[in-house]
Amino acid sequence: MQVSTSWPRFEEPVRRTLARTVALAAVVGVVLALQRHDLKLVLPLTALALWFSLGGHYIELAFLNGLRARIPQGRLTQAVVRLLVWLSGGVLLYVSMATTARVLPIAAPPLGLWWYGGFLLIGVELTVHALLAIRGRPNFYNGRG
Repeated sequence: MQVSTSWPRFEEPVRRTLARTVALAAVVGVVLALQRHDLKLVLPLTALALWFSLGGHYIELAFLNGLRARIPQGRLTQAVVRLLVWLSGGVLLYVSMATTARVLPIAAPPLGLWWYGGFLLIGVELTVHALLAIRGRPNFYNGRG
């Protein structure tokens, strides 16, 4: 199989990545703490949300800069592989998050729902890519991102 070089490498300053992913995790932490009527859960829930916001970013980078150029350029193949990367990455993030939760002062999610993380990350990524599409940026839906 021939490696394609037509895909540009995705790069973003670490400071911007951290600002966006930490802010997103903080919003999730606050919303979930408010939902539970317990503000002392903001920091632990934010820490858990970082698994998906920051970890999800690096899973997407693994596809964009590591795997994408090594698979056939066909639109269907690229989309299916990307979904599989999100699914497997989400499972890894969920297990990591659930394991981390066991050392925090919160009720830990059950490890038996490991598969849930895969679908959660797919949902998050599809939402993020829909927002990118609305802004006219390269994304999953138009095959440019």
